[in-house]
Amino acid sequence: MFISRRKKINIKARLRKILHKKSDIAYKTAAVLLLVSYVLLFKYLMILENQPENANVITAIYFASSTIYTVGYGDVVFRSLAGRVFTIIIQLVGIILISGFLVNYIISPWMDKVVKFRLPRKVSPGMKDHIIICGYNQLVETLIDELTEQQLMFVIVDEEEELIRELSYKDTSCILGVPSDKQTLINAGIEKARLLIANKSDEKNANIVLTAREFDHLTIIAIVEDRANSKYLKYAGADTVVSPKWMFGQFIGKKAMDRLVSRVTGATEIFEGVHVVEFPIYLKSPLIGKTIKEVSSQQHLADAKIVGIWKSGTLFFDPKEEDVIKENSVLLAIGTPEGLAKLKKLTH
Repeated sequence: MFISRRKKINIKARLRKILHKKSDIAYKTAAVLLLVSYVLLFKYLMILENQPENANVITAIYFASSTIYTVGYGDVVFRSLAGRVFTIIIQLVGIILISGFLVNYIISPWMDKVVKFRLPRKVSPGMKDHIIICGYNQLVETLIDELTEQQLMFVIVDEEEELIRELSYKDTSCILGVPSDKQTLINAGIEKARLLIANKSDEKNANIVLTAREFDHLTIIAIVEDRANSKYLKYAGADTVVSPKWMFGQFIGKKAMDRLVSRVTGATEIFEGVHVVEFPIYLKSPLIGKTIKEVSSQQHLADAKIVGIWKSGTLFFDPKEEDVIKENSVLLAIGTPEGLAKLKKLTH
């Protein structure tokens, strides 16, 4: 089963808390058991050494504490070999207990505060024309890969410390803060950003959009969980509202229909048995980087001819053989349904 990075981070955080709680209980239990054993052994050894006036709980605790903290006033001492060995054990174990106390209750909390303080809270002043992504989940994981491949700058904004700490360790651009807070968005460089993606819950997204809409130059995309809330996000100021669940459902539907329909979806029949259709080039298509000549020369594509290509928003008819197909190209092809179906497979 695939587990998203956010879930992994949450699991790690829970495990860390559970382990910390267990170690805390174990430390306190060990300290109490040691104290009881010290008192009993102290009383036994004092009676053995013929010092019955010191064989009581208060003197035992006094001796153990002064020995552990190495103050050793010398008013209560053991004269026998067994008593001196007992004193050495108290000193050694005391050093270990004090070290554990310092690590668990002083050094670790202090380090946590230092790390928390050092979590990124602001983008560099030079960042501009970037994308602000509010919220992190599996969808954003895929988006980050695409943005990195396209060499587009972005920053992730989230209020979860564990998440930001994990992303920081992985050198992923991110800042800690509440995405709906204006100052947080300013820290994310919203004044110089080109796009903001609201990717939290529908309720939080509405607050994020309302705050971000104060910056008129910005394009805002809101990811909606319930399509019924799309209109509210539009009212809040989102330029585009996207429902991944609905889009995924449409995709599954189309894939199911593709198996049942022999013709190419979207094709227009201009003569009997001859169709014309546009094919967008998808990421990782084997056609990317090839020339029109290289594609047209493939034998199995003899029944499909590329008659046009969209480049930079302009349709060029009768493209040159040396024209290179790119990721953002759209091909205009003519041919039989069978030939166009073969070309369609190559565009994906």
